[in-house]
Amino acid sequence: MALREDDPNRSLKERVLGAFREARPRLLELASELWRTPELGFKEYRTAARVAAFLESLGLEVRTGLALTGVKAVTSGGRRDDVAAAPPDLPVTPGPGGRPATPRPCVAVLGELDAVTCPAHPDADPVTGAAHACGHHAQLVVMLGVAQALVESGVLEDLGGAVAFMAVPAEEYVEIEYRLRLRAEGKVAFLAGKPELVRLGEFDDVDMAILVHAGGLDDERLTVGGTSNGFVGRFIRYVGREAHAGAAPWQGANALSAALVGLTAINALRETFNDEDCIRVHPIITRGGDLVNIIPADVRLETYVRGRTVEAIRDAAEKVDRALRAGAMAIGTQVEIQSVPGFLPMRTDAALEAVFRRSLDDLVGPAGYVVGGHMGGSTDMGDLSHVLPALHPYGAGVTGRPHAPDYRVTDPELAYFVPAQAVALTVVDLLADGAREARKVLAAGKPPMDREAYVTFARSLFERTVYPGAPQTLSNRERGG
Repeated sequence: MALREDDPNRSLKERVLGAFREARPRLLELASELWRTPELGFKEYRTAARVAAFLESLGLEVRTGLALTGVKAVTSGGRRDDVAAAPPDLPVTPGPGGRPATPRPCVAVLGELDAVTCPAHPDADPVTGAAHACGHHAQLVVMLGVAQALVESGVLEDLGGAVAFMAVPAEEYVEIEYRLRLRAEGKVAFLAGKPELVRLGEFDDVDMAILVHAGGLDDERLTVGGTSNGFVGRFIRYVGREAHAGAAPWQGANALSAALVGLTAINALRETFNDEDCIRVHPIITRGGDLVNIIPADVRLETYVRGRTVEAIRDAAEKVDRALRAGAMAIGTQVEIQSVPGFLPMRTDAALEAVFRRSLDDLVGPAGYVVGGHMGGSTDMGDLSHVLPALHPYGAGVTGRPHAPDYRVTDPELAYFVPAQAVALTVVDLLADGAREARKVLAAGKPPMDREAYVTFARSLFERTVYPGAPQTLSNRERGG
């Protein structure tokens, strides 16, 4: 690792890297604590408290309880009434989504609070089955490492902008039924953390955002750039009729059988999906019946319909809904389909990526990272990338399969410290010299939506349909008459 001799920000970066050396023991201890206490989305209270305490220990003013569990701290430069002048040779451009221009840009460094359910993982919570089998604990270590290094090095005073540190809830889009209950209770409006924080205005004072996801491959190289699938979600309930499963099964309407027909029809659709659209449909049954000797009358499923583009997702979702209705028609049940907004496809901001890659060139060299392609998974950073310039690179230093029992961090340097150093050096480059590079990023392109347009679009994706529209009735023969 060698900083360039001609780097105008070299002295600031050397101070930041020195602070990382001092912070290493504390960050390793934090990583271990977070790994041992995984929590699912919108339930990350212990994790959020630990993050808030860490930020408060750095002397930052911290806000908590955002979208139930989110945490946010903004450095003092984040005052939006700051009147510091921009360098005269650079225009003060409008903020993302057409927001009013701000003379001191704010860069957000994000980390995700939640885990996934993976009961077979050796370090899973014995009660909830949650495990950090996607490495979100590493994101928090990166974010908090950046915070500690920037604060304790003292470089914030030399930067022409603010830094927001945000721990966001509920990126893993799981437990859809539970989250719909939260929505019905008025506790959230959207079912994932970043969309909810956008709705609440928590990104209104942010001009661009960076989140480094933990690695997902047995590879020692980091990944920058690339795109990812978006998706819409479905919560499905087949409503049949109970009957004694042994004495009079013909008097029932088996909701489980209807669900199985619907799932079979979805499988039959797979050859109709265009390979270029990268469609993924992966339903699960969350409730299969009540008792083995009663014909199931209440069967529930959840699924995503993923795709590379919004148009491809809409087309595939219509086919999936048709297949689900076919199950109800075949068996004579009802099916309720609750459509919910998932995530938008990821857009990588090219100008922001270029600044980040310069930092990686210094830290690991061009051979130490690869440029990503298209990923079949999804992230709500995709939603954020439609509202402001966003970057979602991947770390390294892990082995095993994401969301599986063998996933674990094996190289803390590549999982925690190199990504954190790269983000911190990128923040310095963006905000030094009167935030010259940050303003160039803002001038380079305009995201397709502002907050109001995004919220309106996302709300439009909530829809509930019932097929057929009236309850099914028993024939005389079914009644035993």
